[in-house]
Amino acid sequence: MIDVIQCDLVYNSGPNRVPVYQDFSLHIARGESLVLIGPSGCGKSTLLFLLAGLLRPSQGKILIDNEPVAGPRRRTAFILQEYGLFPWLSVADNVSLGLRVRHQKRRDYQEKVAMVLEQMGLSEVKERYPAQLSGGQRQRVALARALSLDPDLLLMDEPLSSLDALTRERLQELLLDIWHRGGLTTVLVTHSIEEAVCLGSRILVLGGPPVRILAEVVNPEARANNFRQSPRFYELCAHVRSLLAGGSAV
Repeated sequence: MIDVIQCDLVYNSGPNRVPVYQDFSLHIARGESLVLIGPSGCGKSTLLFLLAGLLRPSQGKILIDNEPVAGPRRRTAFILQEYGLFPWLSVADNVSLGLRVRHQKRRDYQEKVAMVLEQMGLSEVKERYPAQLSGGQRQRVALARALSLDPDLLLMDEPLSSLDALTRERLQELLLDIWHRGGLTTVLVTHSIEEAVCLGSRILVLGGPPVRILAEVVNPEARANNFRQSPRFYELCAHVRSLLAGGSAV
């Protein structure tokens, strides 16, 4: 679905230039759940902005469905760490915002919004405002707004990092449920090893800048029931931890 082809990206110019990406290539298959993990400042989030069309490479190209990414794409949804909710809008109005920006008629999007709110367990709080919600509820509102747009690509930049452990695990299970429904390609940035192993069908351990892939871990069991309780889960967590600690290509 996605091809990043020999991309360069440089921040600033002249003597202060910082090469973030240099001749970087990557393929992401349709329906894959790709997780990016690595030290702060290595360029993980920058890749999400490139895939979203919010940044453009200095050289090279990015293709989604064989079409060059030249700007924001209608079927790409992007969830940031701070949720991006408007405090003066209710839950229902925050969720419907993208549909209204696309000038859909009220009668056309109301049913869709109601369905997504039900899926996210938010129907009871649809008239509340973000300040009246817990962190987990706010994150579910951000997810609901993204899913209301029927994306085929979901980009997430540490969306669960500020949540307590149990809420984080519940939302990880929700993300797995969304993924299991099929058709959605996801790219997630995280600093949590356990989250990477829980959610990633493929995990890329990154270093840099400039960004380089230190290791790739294929993890088909991320789709399995009760994977988090299995010995294999803990083995993979230990493996990813050793790759991060070693910082050498494998």
